[in-house]
Amino acid sequence: MIMAFRNMNRRCHIGLQQLSSLASIGRTFLGPVKSYKFIVDESTSESILTCSAVRLLESLDLTSAVGQLLNETIQAQNKEYKTGMTTLLFLVGAWSSAVLECLQQNVPFSLIVSVMSEGLNSCSEKVQCLQLSVHNLYKGPNSVPIHFTSSSLHSHQASPCDPHNRCLNLHVCPTDYITPSLVEPVGNKTMPAVPGSSLIASSYIKRTRLTHSRYFNTPGKKHCSLQVDNFGGPPTGPAAYPYEFNDFGQLAMALSHGNQSSMKLVQDIVRCQQEVADHTGSSQFNIAEVVTCCLPGLSEHYSCVCPGYITLVSPEKATVTKQLQDRPLQILLVDGDLTEKYRHLGFNRPSNVRTISENVGLQESSSESLWINCVLDILIQAKVNLVLVKGNVCESLMERCILNNILIINPVTLNVLHAFGKGTGVQLVTYLSQVNSYCVGSSVWVDFWRTGDLSTMELDNKVPISIKAEGIHLVTAVLSSTVSSKMQITEDQFWTCAYRLHHALTDQKVFPGGGAVELLCLSHLKKLEEQSLKQPDKKPSEDFYMSSCWLTKSLTQYKPVVLKALASGWHQYLSRVICNTAHYASEFEASASIEHHLKKAADYCSPSAYILKEFNKRDKLMVDFGLSTKPEEAVKIYDNVTPKVEAWRRALDLVLLVLQTDAEIITGPKRNQLLNSHVSSEFIFL
Repeated sequence: MIMAFRNMNRRCHIGLQQLSSLASIGRTFLGPVKSYKFIVDESTSESILTCSAVRLLESLDLTSAVGQLLNETIQAQNKEYKTGMTTLLFLVGAWSSAVLECLQQNVPFSLIVSVMSEGLNSCSEKVQCLQLSVHNLYKGPNSVPIHFTSSSLHSHQASPCDPHNRCLNLHVCPTDYITPSLVEPVGNKTMPAVPGSSLIASSYIKRTRLTHSRYFNTPGKKHCSLQVDNFGGPPTGPAAYPYEFNDFGQLAMALSHGNQSSMKLVQDIVRCQQEVADHTGSSQFNIAEVVTCCLPGLSEHYSCVCPGYITLVSPEKATVTKQLQDRPLQILLVDGDLTEKYRHLGFNRPSNVRTISENVGLQESSSESLWINCVLDILIQAKVNLVLVKGNVCESLMERCILNNILIINPVTLNVLHAFGKGTGVQLVTYLSQVNSYCVGSSVWVDFWRTGDLSTMELDNKVPISIKAEGIHLVTAVLSSTVSSKMQITEDQFWTCAYRLHHALTDQKVFPGGGAVELLCLSHLKKLEEQSLKQPDKKPSEDFYMSSCWLTKSLTQYKPVVLKALASGWHQYLSRVICNTAHYASEFEASASIEHHLKKAADYCSPSAYILKEFNKRDKLMVDFGLSTKPEEAVKIYDNVTPKVEAWRRALDLVLLVLQTDAEIITGPKRNQLLNSHVSSEFIFL
């Protein structure tokens, strides 16, 4: 049996080149000092402003298979984590270029796949030693609490869901944006606004000497002491350390990565949800009960957090709202469309049934009128005043309901329906024929939101209203931006901050930020590379074992090359991040700084110990972006664990998938035929 595979090293790999080219357009999105991009639609001449990898790829006409794969990978990361997409996009480009370089050096693609995959797995295991428990980050006598400004939530005396606290007005939950120079006093301490990520973050917590840790000592090297923060002892579970609201505030600041205004709204949401939870003393951050309402064209001054559901309605619906305000309403929740022909997912129409009619148009019109009359009778008999619908609503039905002072709001997301269902204790219905006493809720209030400050002209003939109910925990983040094309960015940044905090609390752990994790990966890969060079004749480890003798010899020769290529991706990523902090004139200077830290980490007792020491150290090299004027005012930066590692994995999986798509395995008695063909140079025989 003759086996051969096409030698990818002797021809250009179009797929990897396309990946590298597409990913390069998002290089300016990394780091705290981002560069925005305008995307113009040639057919409509409309443009949007973006600094998001998700929105960028959504707006491009990706006709190639590689472009669609990249978009699907980014969308999958966004759907599951809402963060890490820019990291994923950059690493796809960096590792695509690295693989192309390996191919130019005639490295077999099977070795590239094996060594890179195992190298990433090894790094993912190595960085676990940097994980920090969120329970211990801010436990200590010198922890600085976060206090909300007087304009936050404590200014209103009534319960956030008090039905008589009408019209969630200006005095309820407004949030002032943090300016770069803002420092909030806390006793004799100060807490600055949130700085962005940095290669080495500073510390404001009192240090204590820690000399014993399995991570801080390497066999064969002398013992060295390490100064780290007082994290409050060994990691413990949630039962031992229940969350306090101050912990949320500091953790939120550390995860903001420069988006201080968005994270301030998230902090207010945590406070709002905590107050609604009967003042239990433990913060209940439920991201499923958070929604947004965007007000494009308005000043950022209108951005705030409000209990209940805020949405925009047409002037006709605003007229109905005026009739319904100041009295409790009956509510109905519809999980689907409110149209005659709507059928739920999975509905099977009767088979072998045919309808024949000469007057089809007249019959359909008559059928729709009968259906509308039936629906209206059901709503009136159930005394329903307010209907929240997940999907579309028949226009004729909407008009009839407005005439009967029945307010229909659509489309409404499923989490909003569930929140009202949970608060009012009613069930969702798919068809109005299912309506009964268990499906109609009560004690719901509707009112206008800040009508004295806004006009319909400012909101494109829309009117903001608020819907509240007793016992509902739903919170709305009202977002505004004077630049309408920037509205989507503002909403994306808010959700990114919210999900960063959510993932930190879900994982119960975080990574030190500012490039500390990537620096450890570089140090670890460099060590693996040196080991493979020093022991070329040693039998490969189980992680990199190959059954073929030829592949085993190739592994010994090319393993250092592939490991170096894998490390180059993280090196480019880290260089770009710290270069975009505006503290380095070029990526060359940033790269030199990285090499300096890698050399010092190699000379230290343990690279992880050195990185933690630098992370907790006040150093003139740290980057605070001008948000703090004194070293002791700087705030640590943290990263999520699962989203970051998953972004690495998705990026490498995509690159290796594209690498293998052009590989052709040929078996059979075709040796002579291939040798005599004009493409014989493109095959390697095994």
